[in-house]
Amino acid sequence: MSNKPFSLTEFVLQDQKSHQATGNLTLLIEKIEYTSRIIASHIRQAGLVDILGTTGTKNTFKEEVKKIDEFSNRLLIENLQQTNCVNYLASEELEKPMLVDKNAPYSIFFDPLDGSANTDINAPIGTIFSIYHHQRELLQKGFEQVAAGYILYGTSVMFVLTTGNGVNGFTLDPEIGSYLLSHPDISMPSFGNIYSINEGESLSFPQKTQEFLSFLKQEDQATKRPYKLRYIGAMVADVHRTLLKGGIFLYPATKKNPHGKLRLLYEANPMAFLITQAGGMAVCGNQHILDLQPHHVHQQLPVVLGSKDNVELYLQYLS
Repeated sequence: MSNKPFSLTEFVLQDQKSHQATGNLTLLIEKIEYTSRIIASHIRQAGLVDILGTTGTKNTFKEEVKKIDEFSNRLLIENLQQTNCVNYLASEELEKPMLVDKNAPYSIFFDPLDGSANTDINAPIGTIFSIYHHQRELLQKGFEQVAAGYILYGTSVMFVLTTGNGVNGFTLDPEIGSYLLSHPDISMPSFGNIYSINEGESLSFPQKTQEFLSFLKQEDQATKRPYKLRYIGAMVADVHRTLLKGGIFLYPATKKNPHGKLRLLYEANPMAFLITQAGGMAVCGNQHILDLQPHHVHQQLPVVLGSKDNVELYLQYLS
C-alpha cells in the first residue's frame, strides 16, 4: 500500500464517487481551496503589502470593512463565478445575494474572513463556507447543507470539511502547495473543561448564562471545575480548538445585541453542521441550530456549541 499523503482533491474525488455525485461539488470545493491558498499567501505578507487597515466603508452590519475583507470577498466571488455551478452567492460583505446563474445547481454562503481584526496583531483568522443544492427558496434550514467547512489561517493553514459523512481536516503543505489529510475522521470529545466566551461582556449576558458561567468557575474536582477560559476572538479559531479539544463555545445575546450577533447562514449553520457531524451539539436557546428556518439572509442569533455533555449541561441551566 502506498504511503503517499492523501490530498484534499483526492479525498473529494473519492467522496464524490461514494455518493455517486456529479463533479460540480468537487469543482466548487477545489475553487474554494485554490482561493484560500491565495488568501493565505496575502495574510502571510501582512505588513509588507497594503492589506492592513480599513477601507473607510462599512458593511451591512455597520462594521468597518478591512482591506483584507474586501480582497478576500472579491476573490471568492470571482473564482466561484467561474465554475458555472453557482446559482446564488451570498456573503457577509454583500448587502443582498448575488444571482450568478439561474440554472446552476448550488447556492453558496460564506464569510470571506472571520475575525479579520486579528490580522493587525498576527492572530488566527479564517474563511467559513456553506453549500446547498439550489431550491425554489434560497433560505433553507441548516440540515439541508450539502457541504460546509472553514479554512483556518494560523500557525499552519488548515481546511476542515464535511460533506455530511463525518469531518476531516487537511493541512497546507507550503512546499508543494497542496492540502494533505492530517486530521482524518475528527471526533469531538464528549466532554471538555474549556469554555470560550467574551467575558468582558458578561454583565450584559442573560441571567441564566451568567449563572452557568458562575457554575463553571466553581471548584469541584469531580466535575473538573473550574473550567479553563480560552478566547481568541475569531469564531473559526475558537471553534477549531473546541472541535479538537472539546468543551463549549458561547456567543450569547447581550443588551447591545439582544438577538445575538453571529450570522445564521454565514457562521452558525456551517459550524453547527461540522460540530454535529463530529459528534457535538449546536443550539440557539433550546433549539438545534440546524432545525432553524432562516427568515433573512443576514439573520443573527445567539450561539452555543461544543461537546455533547457540555451543551446538555448548559441546556439544563436554561430549563
